[in-house]
Amino acid sequence: MRPHITPGTIADLHQVLADHHRYWGERDLRSLHLDALVHEFGETWLVARADDGIHGYLIGFTTPDGTGYVHLVATRDDTRGTGLGRRLYATFAAIAHRHGARRLKAITSPGNTGSIAFHRSLGFEATAVEDYSGPGRTRVVFHRPLPFEAAVPGMP
Repeated sequence: MRPHITPGTIADLHQVLADHHRYWGERDLRSLHLDALVHEFGETWLVARADDGIHGYLIGFTTPDGTGYVHLVATRDDTRGTGLGRRLYATFAAIAHRHGARRLKAITSPGNTGSIAFHRSLGFEATAVEDYSGPGRTRVVFHRPLPFEAAVPGMP
């Protein structure tokens, strides 16, 4: 069954945290999964759900300056490479655009080559920004304009 993407709940967030290793492996990113983001930006906390659980999720929001910011996006270890990450991004982009976003933004660490390749495949431009997350903490910052679907290979 193809997962259905819907806004998530606090219970979904707690399930994702319980299964954290299935999405992030050895990287411990639990501290970035904030209940407040679900409460305050519920429409853009997206969950891809099928009969066997949550296959992936995206936590994002739209900023006052018209940016659809993706805070976290992850797919479960047994669903990678299926296009689910693209579907989550496309769904978020459509919602963010309805909320006035004109562009998308995301960040990652320079060593996260999988994330960098994924975002570039979605048409994002990537720029390394020194001290983005504090002194000595370089991050790769991704930007791309909306609309999303027209420029993404493989999107309907």
